[in-house]
Amino acid sequence: MPATPGGPRLLLRRLREAMADPVGPQARLDRIVVLIAANVVAEVCSVYVLRTDNTLELFATEGLNREAVHLTRMRADEGLVGLIASTAEPLALSDAQSHPAFSYRPETGEEAYHAFLGVPLLRAGNTLGVLTVQNKTYRVYSEEEIEALQTTAMVLAEMIASGELEGLATDTGTAARRPLVAKGVALADGIGLGHVVLHEPRVVVKTLIAENVEREVERLDAAIEGVRSAIDALVERGDRIGTADAREVLETVRMFAHDQGWLRRMREAVASGLTAEAAVERVQSDNRARMMRQSDPYLRERLHDLDDLANRLLRALTGDAATGVGLLPENAILVARTMGPAALLDYEASTLRGIVLEEGGPTSHVAIVARALGIPAVGEVENATALCDAGDAIIVDGVAGEFHVRPGPEVEAAYAEMVRLRARRQEQYRALRDVPAVTRDGVHIGLHLNAGLLIDFGHLHETGAEGVGLFRTELQFMVAQRMPTAAEQQELYRKVFAASGGKPVTVRTLDIGGDKILPYMAKLEEENPALGWRAIRIGLDRPGLLRMQLRALLKAADGRPLKIMFPMVATVDEFVRAKGIVAREKAHLSRHGHRLPSECRLGAMVEVPSLLFQIDEIAREADFLSVGSNDLMQFLFAVDRENRRVADRFDPLSVAALRAFRLIAERAAAAGCPVTVCGEIGGRPLDAMALIGLGYRNLSMSPAAIGPIKAMVLSLDAAAVRATIEAEMARMHDGDSLRPVLTAFARARGVPV
Repeated sequence: MPATPGGPRLLLRRLREAMADPVGPQARLDRIVVLIAANVVAEVCSVYVLRTDNTLELFATEGLNREAVHLTRMRADEGLVGLIASTAEPLALSDAQSHPAFSYRPETGEEAYHAFLGVPLLRAGNTLGVLTVQNKTYRVYSEEEIEALQTTAMVLAEMIASGELEGLATDTGTAARRPLVAKGVALADGIGLGHVVLHEPRVVVKTLIAENVEREVERLDAAIEGVRSAIDALVERGDRIGTADAREVLETVRMFAHDQGWLRRMREAVASGLTAEAAVERVQSDNRARMMRQSDPYLRERLHDLDDLANRLLRALTGDAATGVGLLPENAILVARTMGPAALLDYEASTLRGIVLEEGGPTSHVAIVARALGIPAVGEVENATALCDAGDAIIVDGVAGEFHVRPGPEVEAAYAEMVRLRARRQEQYRALRDVPAVTRDGVHIGLHLNAGLLIDFGHLHETGAEGVGLFRTELQFMVAQRMPTAAEQQELYRKVFAASGGKPVTVRTLDIGGDKILPYMAKLEEENPALGWRAIRIGLDRPGLLRMQLRALLKAADGRPLKIMFPMVATVDEFVRAKGIVAREKAHLSRHGHRLPSECRLGAMVEVPSLLFQIDEIAREADFLSVGSNDLMQFLFAVDRENRRVADRFDPLSVAALRAFRLIAERAAAAGCPVTVCGEIGGRPLDAMALIGLGYRNLSMSPAAIGPIKAMVLSLDAAAVRATIEAEMARMHDGDSLRPVLTAFARARGVPV
């Protein structure tokens, strides 16, 4: 396929002219295939477009029978064209008919052609169609010719993605704008209908074809050098403050930034006539396509590194900021690769209708915050950010753990009806607001809220909760641009106590570290942050921070009762030391004439397994205990709750987990120490039913869970579920789960779980 004078650059210029012609989409596409065939000296050029029914349809051809246009269709994995679409890789053959995947279509008249070259039409890693050229001779296509056709394919992919060809597909639309449903895992219950807002918007490449190729090469080289310098600076900083693992990650990123194969492919794309940013996007799309087809997690992560580097280059070339949180439109659905709790709290929750994440499991902190805010969320959705564009209609199903992009009218209507049904169910739950949570056999269960923001306290009245079982003070720190002063903390806590209307509030001291990093504090690189310097460990090592918070709490209580809880206590000694700091602060305030709380009760969170072997001592020392089931399960089963590959490898209703919960409940009761479960399992009806059977009488949960849990409690016989659990635990093995047994128990007795 020898090039004509001007080569791919001339072709791109002619394509630009063809795209600007004031003609219909079919006429424009017909002209484009003629231009490509003439430029590359091929007898045939054809464009196949992926349809919504996952078939490939011939949309235009030069050289084959034109009557086959919009008639020839094939499965997305059928023939040579289907092979290219499914692998997202170019295919060059000197004798196409001898290839095992060759599929003969008599209506096209292609039997006269032997040499074949096809490339996928890719956008953001997604296959939108296939571009092919054919020759009668048995010839070998060069790498340069393949590169030229791939460059042309990018322009066609943008044409398809724009929706210009939508009306040409027979009896259905093109796959570029087709409705999609993607499966993930449910993070936060609920259903949200709205429009896509990308948390880190993709850089939009507006100019694809270069006016001055030499200038584009200079721009690309300058951007590469700038990105390299920035990464070098990161490596140097990492060498000073980071761990060996952190330095290794940074060195890997630097290695990719200097990878000659990656750089060569971008320079070749520029040399073929693309702008610098279009070249980066084209190579990035190729990498994404390979990433989506990799099963090896290591290789997938390395391709993610390349994806991130490409985004750095695109931002350097276009001047776009890396990320920016602006005002959200009404009915916004956030779509992101990953997001921390602080980033989520940057957004205005009142206009946020849902969240979709590529990463993040049900026990991640961002999921916890989403549940606290009542925002439906779905996580672990592969390639979510590339499946949709900003402004696309989208439905987030936080019940089934899936989301729908560009849903059809039938799907939208079905979900709108589901929203109405859920609203009616919420009305039924609201009718239970003032009904005491008492089981059928007369056992009272205290239902409390988990909260973290002042706005959450409105739910106390709405749900009829008996109080706040967990107030996460770190959220105030995470949304601030600087460390809140003692006066600012005191004012917040004063408003919290006032908003509680006299109901008890259990305040947890600052729980930062791990994945909860304050934006104004230097991040400490640790090999295992979940087991590192966090929570009470920071408070004891930096007592000034803890003392400031405790003093603000004691002053804000101003004669009211106060309950303070310390997180991640691993030894009784840590709790005793924390109590000592409280005593000194109380003495200081008393000396200076401040009114102290009417009572000050101090508790410990049971979330580190070492406390299970000190449970009698801690129950005697503390005024109350709270079970942090999320971290307790994470540490007990050595399962990182942020790691999607292992996060679901344990069941909190397994015999081993239930024995741990039972031990805490029994020893706390023996010591006369009240105990509450404030982890996520307390808000799931089936799990909460098991906790009641184990002897727990106080549960704290998200506001949305209060209604379903109360409905379960009102239908439950606590003695019957206790007897069932004891009998099953006695006969089952440690790794067995009681979930099937308890599900059958609930169904047989009409308990809604």
